[in-house]
Amino acid sequence: MITFDGVTKRYPGGTIAVDSLDLIVPTGTTMVLVGPSGCGKTTTLRMVNRMVEPTEGRVLLDGKDVRDGKASALRRGIGYVIQQAGLFPHRTIEDNIATVPLLMAGWGRGKARARARARARELMELTGLDASLARRYPHQLSGGQQQRVGVARALAADPPVLLMDEPFSAVDPIVRASLQDELIRLQATLHKTVVLVTHDIEEAIKVGDLVALFRPHGVIAQVDTPEHLLSAPVDSYVENFLGFDRGIRRLSFLAASGLALDDRPIVGDDSPAAAALGVAAQAEDEWLLVVDGERRPRGWVTVNALTALLPGSHAGDAELVPYGHTVGVATDSLRAALDATVLSPAGRAVGVDAEGRVVGVTSYERLRAAISAAGEAISAAGEALAAQAGDVPVAEEAVPD
Repeated sequence: MITFDGVTKRYPGGTIAVDSLDLIVPTGTTMVLVGPSGCGKTTTLRMVNRMVEPTEGRVLLDGKDVRDGKASALRRGIGYVIQQAGLFPHRTIEDNIATVPLLMAGWGRGKARARARARARELMELTGLDASLARRYPHQLSGGQQQRVGVARALAADPPVLLMDEPFSAVDPIVRASLQDELIRLQATLHKTVVLVTHDIEEAIKVGDLVALFRPHGVIAQVDTPEHLLSAPVDSYVENFLGFDRGIRRLSFLAASGLALDDRPIVGDDSPAAAALGVAAQAEDEWLLVVDGERRPRGWVTVNALTALLPGSHAGDAELVPYGHTVGVATDSLRAALDATVLSPAGRAVGVDAEGRVVGVTSYERLRAAISAAGEAISAAGEALAAQAGDVPVAEEAVPD
């Protein structure tokens, strides 16, 4: 656990970068520091590994002041990832990753170097890097691959804490999204205490368990879970920083599993057209979803298209309208369900199970009900975790005489 206890950083001339910061980063969580340029978020991050020393207050790591002991020893036990990776250009990828283990082994040869390189190759696999890249140099890799190497290097000594200073800002949006997904996957396995700095609120909401939103001059405006931050900003500053579409973003945290799907407007492709028209009348719907024999979606059909078929025809004989992208009821969010519904020509999305079989279809009314029910439950859960980060207890043994 990382604790900021009344931390202030004041530079010569009176400039205050961070002002009386009280904040807890709970063990095993990802805390994202976000805010406008110059708000003190990077200064806050760097006070954890003493690249910046606080003017007042203390930074505690599991109750122990980080200033107790040598800065070099502290930094070897904390992973650090920076923008554009910061790799050593003259060293191979495996030796870049093995830097800290080799340093801790005194740059030894033989077994020590072999163990460090073996660890590097393990981490290459963990972070999605092909083993064939091990003997290449940084300039031979893409920007996204270099960032993965930076993450692997930070994890090489298995540190409990990982500091990330705008780690994905130098890559294109597609690579950035994949790196964010990779971080989420790694954190689900490794459970490090992560502090990540970004200026991108979308990134903060996506990767953070908790988000600390800074005001200018190093004052925290709100510490909260992403979902509660979006649903209950404390003031107009937070609301404006989050943007006008925060309600849509919040749907990413609401599971589609709570969506009651309608299984009435669904017919098999071998259903007689007359029977399909009867299904449409009973469902009081102008659109039907046509599925194959394994209940996989084929497309939408209208009542008019069914009516135009020749006698003896089947629903699958009609001209089908593409159904768009489906919604995994066990894996996707209500935001994905809303997106699929908006893009659907029928104004409905297709909900499927893990095997891609149709469970039912959405409607705007069903989405509205699911959003309301899920929102109430998730807000209550978010308040508890946010309260833990906003309250800063100080252990008795850590209090100076």
